[in-house]
Amino acid sequence: MIKTSITLQELRRKIYMKAKADKTHRFWGLYVHVCKQSTLSEAYRLAKMNNGVPGIDGITFEEIEATGVESFLQNIQDELIKGTYQPTRNRVKEIPKANGKTRKLGISTIKDRVVQGAVKLILEPVFESDFQEGSYGYRPKRTAHQAIERVAEAIVTAKTRVIDLDLRSYFDTVKHHILLEKIAKRIMDDKIMRLLKQMLKIGGKEGVPQGSVLSPLLSNIYLNEVDKMLEKAKEVTREGKYTHSEYARFADDAVILVDGHPKWDWLWVGINKRLREELNKLQVYINEEKTKELDLIKGESFGFLGFEFRRVKTKTGKWSANYQPKKQSRLKVIEKLRDVFQRHESQPLTRVKELINPILRGWVQYFRIGHSSRAFGYVKDWLTKKIRRHLMKAKGRRGFGWKRWSTRGLYAIYNIYSDFKVAPRKVVPTR
Repeated sequence: MIKTSITLQELRRKIYMKAKADKTHRFWGLYVHVCKQSTLSEAYRLAKMNNGVPGIDGITFEEIEATGVESFLQNIQDELIKGTYQPTRNRVKEIPKANGKTRKLGISTIKDRVVQGAVKLILEPVFESDFQEGSYGYRPKRTAHQAIERVAEAIVTAKTRVIDLDLRSYFDTVKHHILLEKIAKRIMDDKIMRLLKQMLKIGGKEGVPQGSVLSPLLSNIYLNEVDKMLEKAKEVTREGKYTHSEYARFADDAVILVDGHPKWDWLWVGINKRLREELNKLQVYINEEKTKELDLIKGESFGFLGFEFRRVKTKTGKWSANYQPKKQSRLKVIEKLRDVFQRHESQPLTRVKELINPILRGWVQYFRIGHSSRAFGYVKDWLTKKIRRHLMKAKGRRGFGWKRWSTRGLYAIYNIYSDFKVAPRKVVPTR
């Protein structure tokens, strides 16, 4: 769980242990904990740590700090206790996607982020006890890298038939009444439920806004029955230590893998059927154009969380999972870097370095696992040429200055991020 003050941390631990021990228990009296100053303070700290842009009211963290955080939180507490708190509508920001379309982010005010964060801190341990092993998105102590490694292990252990699942406008189509019914199975607190309904309705008649503090938790609650179905399919077909299906889900990005042996054709058909049945119950629909059903034995590949996966044979003749950054992932980071160089063409490289280093560090640290060496080499070669051209233009000359500077010296002198090393891969036993 998140490291917080001991009182809140202990409360969350107790809630989790109770929820884990009794899967039918419905919690009441939680609203009082949402209203506590310790909970609101922690929610504010987490919100500030993310350092997001202001909401529709334009109020920033700097302005709150200037007028006093304590009074800011006290006002929120008073409104929650009196029942006068009303969430403000989100500021909508459209983010460009690789396919030319846009993704809408709902940006809450800082006040609303604090309230959402407080609710999440109290509700999260209840539902964490119910979530399944294959769910990784925005959960405590779980990462995208763990989900990626889970998929790689499945490929190594002969799960070669794949459903690369794409859900149609998932976050925008979550049905509020279905979501609230699911939450009510565990929460018997009218004030909590009223607050959740207020937060949902402010964004429209359906959907949960991407970018909201609560959205990841709510989206995981909504899809938990799908996870349970996939977990059950895995366990009922288990033969000792061997399993014949696997899945990994990170928010609405999911992949399902089934044993490629003809013996398990029925399992492939059954999972396909049950998957659609569970999604139909939620009124969530598969994007049939983007969802792929493929066979790794035929040399096909699929994407998951920015990586492209395929099955390859090693030098020793054993089958292995090969996963590296997708072409779009490489092009996206290069486009970001190119934009910095273009916008700061007349600036010294010391200034450009301050802007490109965080981009490089974040991209490399995410893709450091797997088989990313070739992609790293491609990006570094492009970057090296760009750095050289920038310096030569500053001197009014053409070319790349290969004889003027050594590449290692350039990176060292200007302190440009250069740690393009891939982490050692985890060895997975083959079958």
